[in-house]
Amino acid sequence: MKTQREKAEDFRSLHHGKRILTLPNGWDVPSARVFEEAGFPAVATSSAGMMVSLGYPDGEVIDRQEMVSAVRRIARVLAVPLSADVVAGFGETPKEVATTVRSVIEAGAIGINIEDFVHETKELYAVEKQVEKLKAIKALGESMRIPLVINARTDALRFAPGDKESKLKEAIRRGLAFRDAGADCVYPMGLTDAATI
Repeated sequence: MKTQREKAEDFRSLHHGKRILTLPNGWDVPSARVFEEAGFPAVATSSAGMMVSLGYPDGEVIDRQEMVSAVRRIARVLAVPLSADVVAGFGETPKEVATTVRSVIEAGAIGINIEDFVHETKELYAVEKQVEKLKAIKALGESMRIPLVINARTDALRFAPGDKESKLKEAIRRGLAFRDAGADCVYPMGLTDAATI
């Protein structure tokens, strides 16, 4: 069995290979095992799938520890890398978000996905606030000596004010800021039009 650091390095290299990385989203141990047994080189958790499987609606209505426990159960049985969806980080401050990320790393995750909006209100966090969270996550991974892969999701295409063009501009602005703050990947949720991509 590979070490967590080796899994993190493997996961990072999958993002730079010649093939597009298809990352299936599991929500519990059986679903994650199905993906691993099907030959996927890595698995991610799905916050929506995980929440529903535990009896909650999507969002941060679950408590942090219950989410971390679910990640731990999945990570414990997988030989492949696991990236954890931490929703919006289970905290308002960079320190609180870093606490969440530390917990999922300690549970066995080697990557995270973090969103930039408040589930209850569908409002986007200020870019500056999200940037500070991402910087804290990056610093945490470095301090733990885990080459954590950070996937920064923006929901600007869904929740930013304005028309389609202004939403796209906001998504690009956020994505660039997130990349500069240390995100390895940017996920513009809702971008499906081939011409726009």
